[in-house]
Amino acid sequence: MSAALVLAATALLLWPGTDARRRSRLRWLEARRGRPAVLLRTLPPSAWPLPAAGVAAVAGTLAATPLVGALAAAAAAATARVLARSRSRRAAEARLDGLTDALAALAAELRGGRPLEAATASAVAGCADAGLADGLAQALRAPEAVMPAAEDPELGGALARVAAAVLLSGRTGCSLAAVVSAVEDDLRARRRRRDELRSVTAGPRASAALLAGLPLLALAMGSGIGADPWAVLTTTAAGQGLLVAGVALEGAGLVWSDRLVRRAVAGRGAG
Repeated sequence: MSAALVLAATALLLWPGTDARRRSRLRWLEARRGRPAVLLRTLPPSAWPLPAAGVAAVAGTLAATPLVGALAAAAAAATARVLARSRSRRAAEARLDGLTDALAALAAELRGGRPLEAATASAVAGCADAGLADGLAQALRAPEAVMPAAEDPELGGALARVAAAVLLSGRTGCSLAAVVSAVEDDLRARRRRRDELRSVTAGPRASAALLAGLPLLALAMGSGIGADPWAVLTTTAAGQGLLVAGVALEGAGLVWSDRLVRRAVAGRGAG
């Protein structure tokens, strides 16, 4: 645990960025000093690969050989990057769902006859995410100043549509509740489409994960019948070559299968 914390702190301090960001990371570490569980749980997803690679490299080297440590570091960094990307995607989806619910509440308030400012305050207060609340408040109160968010393009596009709805209502006199409801309906349709694509690709993703685990099962079976495949792979020149080739092919297979699934999702979504 202490090694993991040291590597995590080092990665955060050395991660590329401005001096202000490094100072912010240092304050973040100092605020969580003495609380390793909180530190590991709240570590920013973008900083996961370096600590994971460091811990895996140390563990692999101590348990076997430096080659195993290097391979373990590469695998751990790739896994951490995938997990971080998955977490970021789930967070973005949660923000979109929160925006959808906030727009539903806003439209209901407006249909009930409440003024725009009061309805905006009520909808913003119902947002659990502070960034989403600020973005929605700006889209409703200062729609001309809304700019697409580079870090979350989908949410930025949704807020831009909300701002366009406010401008349209102000210029033409049409019901703001109606145009806000149209944006809400679009977001709900996108959510249904996203859920449908996730269910369609669940089978291929599960198959890829199962195939990726077969080499580990083969190692366990070899050890179970009295052989020692791990020693062959880590102590002999031929075994080390096969180990490197196997890990490379395993990684290439996972990347290729993920690419195929993403292309299928993109094609189905476009259709």
